[in-house]
Amino acid sequence: MGRHVIRTKNFAADAADFIVDQAHKALGERNEFRIALSGGNTPRPVYGRLAAIARDLPWELIRITFSDERCVPPDDPQSNFGMAKETLFVPAAVPEKSIARLRGEIDPQIAAREYEDHLDVLATQRGETIYRHDLILLGLGDDGHTASLFPNTAGLEEETREIIANFVPKLNSWRLTFTFPLINHARHVCFLVNVGKNAELIERVIRGDLQFPASRVNPTTGGLTWIIGQ
Repeated sequence: MGRHVIRTKNFAADAADFIVDQAHKALGERNEFRIALSGGNTPRPVYGRLAAIARDLPWELIRITFSDERCVPPDDPQSNFGMAKETLFVPAAVPEKSIARLRGEIDPQIAAREYEDHLDVLATQRGETIYRHDLILLGLGDDGHTASLFPNTAGLEEETREIIANFVPKLNSWRLTFTFPLINHARHVCFLVNVGKNAELIERVIRGDLQFPASRVNPTTGGLTWIIGQ
């Protein structure tokens, strides 16, 4: 399906419009839209914009997951779920049953296995061998990491598990994260990168420099889009 790079001065609006378009496409084809949200500060205005323009989406037909999570309670300021709840779930009145939360407050290994088991059940119900997202949103860290797949961590080599607990030495902490097998199985992956990110890093990742984990995102039979704020 190819790789597309969108450079825009209207980052939040264009990213939200892209998500809505992907939602309508999936709903039209399968009567369901599976989206994985990313965390951090970059998607915050995107989620706010999405809440404002997508109130009429059939949220009961939308399955929301998270591409990674910090190992903190959901009300912690660092929680990806907490940020999404504040900016999207509450303003758009997203029903709780549409949201699958990674439980960052429990043992990381148990939380990862629990989430993977949940997605496996949903996949089996659809006759799939692995849960296939319609859209996975990802960010790009200053070191080239994406989700919580950081350089020099064990998670980069995972080939069978879909969600893992990944220890990040430079942060001295565990993270919960999707793995490349799950990410690259998606119908579409979209990187959200706002103004201020190292331009050389972005270009090297887009060109496929494999020293950066984000360069290993390459959907097997899906599309890849970069939306880059200017």
